[in-house]
Amino acid sequence: MKLPTPQGNVTVENIVVVPPGMRTPSLRGVKLDLKPGQALGVIGPSAAGKSSLARALVGVWPTYAGEVRIDGADIHNWDREQLGPHIGYLPQDIELFAGTIAENIARFGEVDSDKVVEAARKTGLHEMILRLPEGYDTAIGIQGGALSAGQRQRVGLARAVYGNPRFIVLDEPNSNLDEAGEQALTHTIQQLREEGCTVVIIAHRPSVLSAVDQILVLKDGQPAALGPRQEVLGRFTRPSGLTGPGGSNPASQS
Repeated sequence: MKLPTPQGNVTVENIVVVPPGMRTPSLRGVKLDLKPGQALGVIGPSAAGKSSLARALVGVWPTYAGEVRIDGADIHNWDREQLGPHIGYLPQDIELFAGTIAENIARFGEVDSDKVVEAARKTGLHEMILRLPEGYDTAIGIQGGALSAGQRQRVGLARAVYGNPRFIVLDEPNSNLDEAGEQALTHTIQQLREEGCTVVIIAHRPSVLSAVDQILVLKDGQPAALGPRQEVLGRFTRPSGLTGPGGSNPASQS
């Protein structure tokens, strides 16, 4: 049964995530209710479960208990071919594939030139691509060819927003970006929200948090705080900077 096109209502119901091949949960007890146009920032120290949450939200990893729902339907009950175009995902480890930049942005489906350019413009990548030897037809390898780490990350971001998906998960999207790249990323997130897209950002550096309205703090695989951005950041701010329980810095650690 084909379900209606998703609108971006995302509900997380007390999920428990156990990484494949492991026995110990990396994440447990997370509850979320996100509406179209909302952006959630997820912060926490290393091994807090942030990337586990990202993988569970897009259905890459199954949940051991609890459910992730898109518009009320369990994400694993959606036909993956139908749901895929409506989800954008930028993993922590950027993976590009052998082909052209246009093909990578278009997810190696049928290349819609207008949509490819739209995604590149939305992520501030269009002018950079035009300066490459073959523009959008520049061939890159699995490691991204002559692209820098920041450029690879921005191509991955353009791929995530390609086709105007309704739900986007970005895992440390600014880890390789310079100041200009971070400004472009913040603008992209704001634009996505204006378009009614639901966005979850795993934050590597706190600068990108200005674009979110809610923040989830994870610690030891469990929620430590969840609420409006200013309220949560206020609880974790110290004179020396953003700190978490015990003096750790949840936003600046992966």
